[in-house]
Amino acid sequence: MENNENNKQTGDELVTVAIHTYGKAQILKSILESEGIPAVLNSVSIIQPNPAGQVRVRINSRDLPKALAIIENVDLSYETSSAEKVEEDNHKTSKEILVPIDFSAPSMKACEFAFRLANDLHCHIKLMHAYFSPYYPMAIPFGDTFAIQAPDEELYKNIHKKVEAQMEEWTKTLQNKIQAGSLPDIHYSTLLVEGLPEEEIINYSRKVKPTAIVMGTRGSSERDLDLIGSVTAEVIEGCRTPIFAIPDDAPDKPLSEMTKIAFLTNFREREFVAFERLMKLIGDRHIEVYILHISKKDDLWNEIKLSGMKNYLKEKYPHLEIHYKLIDSANDRLEVAIDNFVKENQIDMISMSSSRRNIFARMFNPGLARRVIFHSKTPLLVLKN
Repeated sequence: MENNENNKQTGDELVTVAIHTYGKAQILKSILESEGIPAVLNSVSIIQPNPAGQVRVRINSRDLPKALAIIENVDLSYETSSAEKVEEDNHKTSKEILVPIDFSAPSMKACEFAFRLANDLHCHIKLMHAYFSPYYPMAIPFGDTFAIQAPDEELYKNIHKKVEAQMEEWTKTLQNKIQAGSLPDIHYSTLLVEGLPEEEIINYSRKVKPTAIVMGTRGSSERDLDLIGSVTAEVIEGCRTPIFAIPDDAPDKPLSEMTKIAFLTNFREREFVAFERLMKLIGDRHIEVYILHISKKDDLWNEIKLSGMKNYLKEKYPHLEIHYKLIDSANDRLEVAIDNFVKENQIDMISMSSSRRNIFARMFNPGLARRVIFHSKTPLLVLKN
């Protein structure tokens, strides 16, 4: 309260510049304070089954211009060492679909999609729940050390028993759906891990290299609450595995029944690799693919490139019916322009390539994949090279 009163008297306002795990938040706090910018660490939540990022880094609004210049040159993203990259590249993709769950309705939606996807791709399912047990203070004033209380052993046991019981109830529900015939009878196993969901999912993906990850996203009103902290968006940023993001209000349609897919392009070479990965998931089915490029004005050169890309893909994939469209977003935000196109053309899924972005771009100019996640009711497939 005292800090808030002081801020009001001086006309300063605290603004959030990042949401990270404690370790990364502490690093960023130290960097900012070494440059004369006081910073506060605030816990997002105490204990949640699905925490959307745990620690906020907050500064005075008057320090924001200077902080942005510093943050632009700092990368705290999930880096992979050279040795890890070699190991990851040499490790063959497993016939497994990873489904991170938080025992919510969106997670059940993701499970249903994943079971049908696994049936089509002849894969098995891994249900993974990451739970967070240490107690974090809700607010830490300027100058104080972020102190974590020693976890109480009894509290830890209670949390572990609770998530075990939740997982058991979850699998009972799935078994009932399988027995009722609403889900295919796919082999699945469960995994409980302690840690931050985004970090545990990314680490597991690097080790096991599943065929795909399927994650649920929440309704639009909830998506808007914490854009930066979304677990799904963080996994997309740090993971190389194909990721299906399934909104909880998306139509119940498996991949094998989708007939219209929009593929977003910026005419980069990596997108042809991403399109090839998309085709491996789709198979040789006859479907309609809409190649989309978003521009703020009519551009003849971009239309020529779209036409050339269409001809190239049509020659390589003769079983596809390929269209192209240059979308003018001059009067709308990008995600709104995409959503309008999806509704007008009854698109079943949006697909796109995504690359690692530096911390500045991720925090203050969120990538298109991230923005689509929080806006669209259409399933999204993000493919990385």
